[in-house]
Parts: sequence; structure tokens; C-alpha cells
Amino acid sequence: VQLVDSGGGLVQPGGSLRLSCAASGFTFSRYDMSWYRQAPGKERELVAHISSAGGSTKYADSVKGRFTISRDNAKKTVYLQMNSLKPEDTAVYYCNANWVVVRLEYWGQGTQVTVSS
Repeated sequence: VQLVDSGGGLVQPGGSLRLSCAASGFTFSRYDMSWYRQAPGKERELVAHISSAGGSTKYADSVKGRFTISRDNAKKTVYLQMNSLKPEDTAVYYCNANWVVVRLEYWGQGTQVTVSS
């Protein structure tokens, strides 16, 4: 089982980044997928969530209207498009796979996003 997060980097305020999370070793289409983030000295928080079939999405209030989560079940990949980035978006972003029915959960290794001028 593996989740590989990628796409992070340094970006100026107002810029955009697209994170990707590539899954392998499990039946991706059965799992709800989420992006979490953790800033230094803070607890990990849920940023965005998408249901297994992609029909339902949820966002933290702080990112609504700026971030978009999507998934491609054929490619076993989930994405997070981040626009209008702010310094407070700086954090390590983690991909999460969760099959609620059987209580199976996996995490990616994280990718650093830094928003700074």
C-alpha cells in the first residue's frame, strides 16, 4: 500500500499549486480521499474531502472558493488545485485514504507548501 504526495513547493501569495496523490496497492475506488495539512506548532486539519465516486466534496471554511479537490479513479490519483494562495496556507499537506465501512486508513508522506514573497 502506498500513497505518494507530490506537487508542493514555494509560491508567492496569490499564486497557484496543484498537489497530486498517487495510490497503489489497494482498491482506490472504494476509498474516500482527503487532503489534510499541518502547519508548524499546529494540529493536523482537514482541508478537503471527496467521496469514493467523486460525487460529494467538502472543504474547510478557510479554503472554500480557492481550493478544489478532484479524483481520477482510473489513474488512482487525487488532486488538490490550490489558487489564490495565502501565507497562512503554508503547511505540510498529506493525502489520506479512508474506507469507512471497514475502518481502513492510509496516509501519504506529505508535501511541503510554502507561500511567501
